[in-house]
Amino acid sequence: MMGQIVLIRHGETEWSTSGKHTGSTDISLTSAGEEAARKLVNLIPINPDLVLCSPLKRAQHTAALAGLVVTRNEPDLVEWNYGEFEGRTTAEIRTQRNENSWLIWDSPIPNGEQLNDVAARVDRVITESLPTVRNGGTVVLVAHGHVLRILTARWLGLSPIHARYFALSPATISTLGFEHEQRVITKWNSPA
Repeated sequence: MMGQIVLIRHGETEWSTSGKHTGSTDISLTSAGEEAARKLVNLIPINPDLVLCSPLKRAQHTAALAGLVVTRNEPDLVEWNYGEFEGRTTAEIRTQRNENSWLIWDSPIPNGEQLNDVAARVDRVITESLPTVRNGGTVVLVAHGHVLRILTARWLGLSPIHARYFALSPATISTLGFEHEQRVITKWNSPA
């Protein structure tokens, strides 16, 4: 029997509630984000084989509150580097650029990381996780919204731009696994 990859998005922050692009800015969870992270403990498989966590404090704090013992802080799970878009909402960027349909998915990122660069990072995480999953084990990844969405697209063999179709809320659990030999999503965006 194949194992699974459990994805945990960190709890809410002030910026996630306001819709600001939060890449490398290392901000804390709100009290509501902390409370939601504590509730995740009941949904996490007991004794996962590997727990990788973004080194940013919002992910670290979520992992700790959810009762996880992190195997390793994994730089490849850091959120997308939004460059000049960091700390700004989509509405603000659309106004400044005078582009009513602008989306992060379709745009080059000035002074930041391009979508394919993020895909290369998450491909490395998938490669590391696969042996454990194929041997029936559980890998838990604690990270951020966009990076986990891109990881999901890559797990499914899709282009990273298809991550735009996988909405992911704060303090949620999703699981990736296999149906026969096919990589699939087995649970998505489940709150505690």
